Amino acid sequence: MKENKLRELLRAGKPSLGTRVLSQWPMVVEYVGTSGNFDYIEYVAEYSPFDQYDLENIARACELHNMGSMIKVDFQSREYVAQKAIASGFQAILFTDHKTPDEVRASVKAVKADEPATGGRFGFPNRRYIGCQPYISQLEHIKRVNDIVLCFMIEKKEAMDNIEEICSIPGVDMVQFGPSDYSMSMGKNKADAAEECKAAERRMIEVALKHGVQPRCEIYGNPDDVKYYLDLGVRHVCFGDEMNVYSKFLRKEGGYMRGIVDGIK
Repeated sequence: MKENKLRELLRAGKPSLGTRVLSQWPMVVEYVGTSGNFDYIEYVAEYSPFDQYDLENIARACELHNMGSMIKVDFQSREYVAQKAIASGFQAILFTDHKTPDEVRASVKAVKADEPATGGRFGFPNRRYIGCQPYISQLEHIKRVNDIVLCFMIEKKEAMDNIEEICSIPGVDMVQFGPSDYSMSMGKNKADAAEECKAAERRMIEVALKHGVQPRCEIYGNPDDVKYYLDLGVRHVCFGDEMNVYSKFLRKEGGYMRGIVDGIK
């Protein structure tokens, strides 16, 4: 049976490196894979239009290059989309916008196998899964479903207030801080709450590690910024964002070229 790339890294206690993709075109995923630098991609479905064919094609492209795959899902449709993504071949789910431990428990239940030991609600639909494995035994299916890595955004004040309980919930593998939503949940602009956000993130990392949950961080600019997180005990990094990189190119290099073209006589 094909292995879950990110799960194997977690089991081995090894670090991981991912990058964010918003395009549905599998070629973009293949560009990531051919770099040879990333363990998995995070497909940001929360910000992007997609259909189920896209999910299968993105997962296939990842498997072609021995990369794992994570999908970031909206809160309202999370259970449906997470199950369809897993069935399409995604190996990890990044849940957003949870506030309470009960919401977290409900999401974990939705994507754990429907069997006595875990008491989940994910049955045995015949889809492709990791490496196109639709017809394996029920017990093997239980293993592959329960191996899906579950990561939760901690991006609401209520979630931070409940961080100890959330990190103690079985099935929570990783957590990641979200400063934009966190600031908004307090009625503040992120720019005005920078220190509060940093303090909350440090608290999240500390609590997560205490409970054996792995914290994950995102780095968009200078790669050396990751040193701050490494010193706090973080070993799982998401570096770069497809649209962020392209946006910077359009503004900086595009602005430079605009100046040259405008100077043509």
